[in-house]
Amino acid sequence: MRKGFFAALLILSFIVEAGLCIILYNKTEDVKQDVVAVNSCLKQIENNYGDEDSYLRDIDYTLIDNNGNVLFKTSEGLSESVAEAVSNSDSIVDVEVDGEVVGKMIVHNTTSELIVRYKTLLIGGIAAVSFLQIVVIAGFFLYLKRTVTDPFRELNDFAVRVAGGNLDMPLKMDKAHVFGSFTEAFDMMRTELKKARRAEKEANDAKKEMVAKLSHDIKTPVASIKSSSEIGYEISRDEKTRHYFNLINEKSDQVTALVANLFNSSINDITEISVTPLEYNSDILGEIIRNSDYLNKAGAFDVPGAQIYVDKLRIQQVFDNLFMNSYKYADTDIDVECVKEDGYLTVSIRDRGPGVAENELPLLREKYKRGSNSAGKDGAGLGLYLTDYFMNAMDGKLMIENAAPGLKVSVCIRTVDG
Repeated sequence: MRKGFFAALLILSFIVEAGLCIILYNKTEDVKQDVVAVNSCLKQIENNYGDEDSYLRDIDYTLIDNNGNVLFKTSEGLSESVAEAVSNSDSIVDVEVDGEVVGKMIVHNTTSELIVRYKTLLIGGIAAVSFLQIVVIAGFFLYLKRTVTDPFRELNDFAVRVAGGNLDMPLKMDKAHVFGSFTEAFDMMRTELKKARRAEKEANDAKKEMVAKLSHDIKTPVASIKSSSEIGYEISRDEKTRHYFNLINEKSDQVTALVANLFNSSINDITEISVTPLEYNSDILGEIIRNSDYLNKAGAFDVPGAQIYVDKLRIQQVFDNLFMNSYKYADTDIDVECVKEDGYLTVSIRDRGPGVAENELPLLREKYKRGSNSAGKDGAGLGLYLTDYFMNAMDGKLMIENAAPGLKVSVCIRTVDG
């Protein structure tokens, strides 16, 4: 609609400009001398020579006698001699009285004045119309900028953002410009891409969590099988039976290695594993700790009564990691101590092994970091990293310190009843 308005204004300005040129061109006819008016004035002078009051003043002229004296003139600034009249291209007409030339009538030539006046009108008119055309064109360009250029730039910026992975910022929609319908379609595309990406992320997270959970579920019973096969191997006296126990032991190691590889392949994005803490009675900790201590190396312990804030699956993984580390690096009896204080139920797991160098303690929470005492022992350096991650997600804390002898790892579980 607005485009038609601007086009109509522009066409109208050209029509006005053309009409002005035609009108002023036709005005050039006015430049010619009015012969009838000249003859009328000359006739009146000849009939009333000497009576200035009766002379006509329809045109500008000067009356001089034969000696060049000015007898009469209609206005100032007119030629007053033949020489001046010739210089100004004025018309010179003889004045005759009774058949005798008594003087001359110098008719003022208005051609140059008219031309200047018409030129001025023509230039002024064209300038006015041109200014109008400039305003119309400028307005049209501003209209194009607002309705075409700016929206196109916004579409381009939007495409760059989408290509860069930013799917949260919507595209401003304005159906008034030419890309109005496109902006709506583009934003629908962004919404669908965001949904697809969210679904993809949820699927990947679920897969990673499933791998981590399966790894835990498989590794613990396999460790129990390995421990039982080692005991069976030691107490068996039949070589064939001992061979089978040894085969079970070797296959357990193979399954453990395969599970570790599977777990490591998905561990890079382990922080995407969901942790959903809920309120539980602290009684669940006793069973969880006993499940983790499948070699029964921990002595007796008591769990104070409290309401704790944990994810039951993740806290089981926490204690599984702690007991597995103790079995692997210390292989001693384990002390378990539970204390309720300062809004936390703290469970401390202490072995009697060599401990860890003091400068290595802060590194144990990092991914793939292991102490120097881990040489020759299988492991990926992920147990304490995962434990720290799970505890932080459950609003708890993990503390690691040397106990002289041994290593003491404390899990601070937040309580909800003070």
